[in-house]
Amino acid sequence: MRKILKGIAGNILLLGMVSFLNDASSEIIKPILPFFIVALGGTEVIIGLISGVMESVSSILKVVFGYLSDKLGERKIFVSSGYIFSAIFKLLLGFSCIWQHILLFAGLERVGKGLRTAPRDAIIADSLPEKKGRGFGIHRALDTLGAIVGASLAFAFLYFLRLDFRTMIFISAMMAFLSLIPMIWVREGKAKRRRDPLTFKPLDTSFKLFIFVSSLFALSNISYMFFIRKAQLLCGGEDISLPVLLYVLFNVFYAGFAAPFGILSDRIGKDKVLIAGYALFSLVCLGFALSKSFYHLIPLFILYGISYAIVEGNQRALVSDLSSKSVRGTALGIFHTTTGILALPAGLMAGILWDRFAPWAPFLFSAVLSSFSSILFAIIRRRITHCSQEKIR
Repeated sequence: MRKILKGIAGNILLLGMVSFLNDASSEIIKPILPFFIVALGGTEVIIGLISGVMESVSSILKVVFGYLSDKLGERKIFVSSGYIFSAIFKLLLGFSCIWQHILLFAGLERVGKGLRTAPRDAIIADSLPEKKGRGFGIHRALDTLGAIVGASLAFAFLYFLRLDFRTMIFISAMMAFLSLIPMIWVREGKAKRRRDPLTFKPLDTSFKLFIFVSSLFALSNISYMFFIRKAQLLCGGEDISLPVLLYVLFNVFYAGFAAPFGILSDRIGKDKVLIAGYALFSLVCLGFALSKSFYHLIPLFILYGISYAIVEGNQRALVSDLSSKSVRGTALGIFHTTTGILALPAGLMAGILWDRFAPWAPFLFSAVLSSFSSILFAIIRRRITHCSQEKIR
């Protein structure tokens, strides 16, 4: 662990602690959210709608606030405001009485994510400019370690304490407010203000090619809620604690492999690691489509976590490599927006396929599309790699 943390900037550890606490808060809610939606009258299509809106709302705003953080030369104010906004609407989520309330409050809670994500990622990239893969890997590891704690608490609240959904959400909101404390010590360097309007012109063709590939993958990357719902079906449909426990397993492997794959990407190339991650996700989805037993899901949730460890941090790191420092917040915002906004059609399509055909259908669709993304990336990777090396130099 000392070797992994050696040379890591204080900002990355502080932002990692913020994310640790905030994700511990969020992950109390996330594994129970699909069950809460169903309890309030929602269907699989509604689950897809809500999951898509949650991602799309934040993603629409990521490019705006990424650009504003570049234009004003300020990052921290956007990051802090985003965490505060999310905490407030997590609290209000607990008062939901119908699924439409969940749609409203969960969507508004994601506005906070839109505020903070691109400026936060820009601080991380600026704090460790020559080893971004390691920096993002460490941050994602702490982020996901918080997810393990939160999901484990969700399991304990359900299995041992028998708490209801609303009580769990209120506990989550209190933890979200606590996550603001480490932000006090985050320091940002003086960034040069941008005076030009929001534009794609400073971003070259290789960046746009990667955005195209990652957007295709985003269409295949259906919400975790469908994976949990498949687990519930294979548990008999009544018990929700075992699907939550599998979600804990997902997060354990996500956290455990995030930093190592970030370090590996710095050594052998982010393109190679990402191609493998896309391909592994395709195999995971195929496994979920074919699985007939709860026990099949144990290795599949492990591989699901590993595929996320490969993809999540390294996509951001590659975007950072493909952009200069002056437009890095904008570039990260464009990446988050163009990939995240596709969560809405992806979620709706998954819900419709589940309802109209069968629970295996959305997973088969995801397997095919993510496989195509991996193949396409392998074809164009040399051009992207050459550009990222030039940017680093």
